[in-house]
Amino acid sequence: MNKSKTIFFIIISLFFSLNNFAQEKKIVNLTLNDVVRIAKEQSPDALMAKHKFKSSYWQYRTFKANYLPQVNFSSTLPDFSKSIDKITLSNGDDIFIKRRLANSNMSISVAQKIGLTGGQIFLNSNVRRLDVIGDSTNTSYLTTPINIGLSQPVFAYNPYKWEKKIEPLEYEEAKRIYLEDMEQVAITATNYFFDMLLAQIKTKIQLLNKTNNDTLYKIAQGRYNLGTIAENDLLQLQLSLLNSNTNYENQKLNLQMKRFKLKSFLRLKDNDIINLIPPDKIFDIEVNHEKAISEARQNASDFIAFNRKILEQEREVSRAKLENRFSANIYAVYGLTQSADGFQEAYKNPLDQEQIRFGIQVPIIDWGLAKGKIKMAESNQQLVQTSVEQQQIDFNQNIFLKVSRFNMQKSQLLIAAKSDTVAQKRYMVTKQRYLIGKISITELNIAQTEKDRAKESYINTLWTYWTNYYELRKLCLYDFINDKKIVFNLENVK
Repeated sequence: MNKSKTIFFIIISLFFSLNNFAQEKKIVNLTLNDVVRIAKEQSPDALMAKHKFKSSYWQYRTFKANYLPQVNFSSTLPDFSKSIDKITLSNGDDIFIKRRLANSNMSISVAQKIGLTGGQIFLNSNVRRLDVIGDSTNTSYLTTPINIGLSQPVFAYNPYKWEKKIEPLEYEEAKRIYLEDMEQVAITATNYFFDMLLAQIKTKIQLLNKTNNDTLYKIAQGRYNLGTIAENDLLQLQLSLLNSNTNYENQKLNLQMKRFKLKSFLRLKDNDIINLIPPDKIFDIEVNHEKAISEARQNASDFIAFNRKILEQEREVSRAKLENRFSANIYAVYGLTQSADGFQEAYKNPLDQEQIRFGIQVPIIDWGLAKGKIKMAESNQQLVQTSVEQQQIDFNQNIFLKVSRFNMQKSQLLIAAKSDTVAQKRYMVTKQRYLIGKISITELNIAQTEKDRAKESYINTLWTYWTNYYELRKLCLYDFINDKKIVFNLENVK
């Protein structure tokens, strides 16, 4: 019995040990590239960018489909009616009779828009059956084997012409906006990355300060007991130790908050602990101002938008000039038709049928309405033209400033890195000099503060460097590190 209990407890212990091991959190190391990649794959901002583009994609598909032949089938099987109708006899007398009719029809049609002229051609075929139900049922058929027609406005505003110019631009603009949105995701991910990295560095700094202050305080206690330092210095070290303990606990909490925000943005649902690896490689690139502006003019969505806005105003001017003016419409149909009591006979020896209609509209007095609309449209066109020109100038200046800031950031980063190294070394030297009694506690505290500030300054400068780089990528849609355009791939959106 005792042996069985022992085995049972061993099994239970192993079970809980394995369970605790399975639930043990593991540390996942992530670089800046890892964070940007994950963000572009699954962050909420990336998913919203994809859905926004999909809406534009299907809008463009709808536009393209609208200019393909439209095939329709319709039928009524049957249309039954029972009524009392008045009919007039050959002698002029009116009588009322009961009538029961069953009317059925089927038709198929094909229509095609003509984008160049704004008209439409169509082709249809239909058959109709009429059953007069009484003591005996009389059946007859009316067929139209083929009808070919044209509807063409003349001297009228043609919306199809402008759609064919503007819709492709809007789709191209949507593709580039999607790429820019994804680069904005990279910028946001970079900010989350360095926000947590800075908290991670500060936590390590405070832990190191806590350890150093604890060591210095213990040494100071021994020196105070020997009478080699004053009580004021001992109390100053004790206060530094207490402050470092508080700072360390606060930074640990701050790090947890920053880690939670980063995991939330990346939509990471596991319990693993994220540890960030600072970027250790700075690319030796010098961005040329002219190249950056040239790439932006070719790639950025803003320049597509500039052209689109100008075309839209040209469209409005054209609409104002052609609407409410002289216009005409031509409607012509040619077809074959036949009627008979039998279905097959209704398709034999069909007779031709034609219809042509020409309508005009001429405004006589509009009290200056048309002229006013034209002047308004032309004024808006000039306003947009001026606005676009100014936006182009501002865009070029913005790129120039971004390039200058990025090129300057490299030297600032090297200075910050050197300052960090010097400050760390100075603190170690100051600490050793304090331990041998060469300097005061005040000088040691100053060295420690400068050491911490130098490290934080280096991380902040690194943060600014990468943020500037991704902002430049977004503006130009160009990868300056690999010297290639950022191209759109539809498969990445599906």
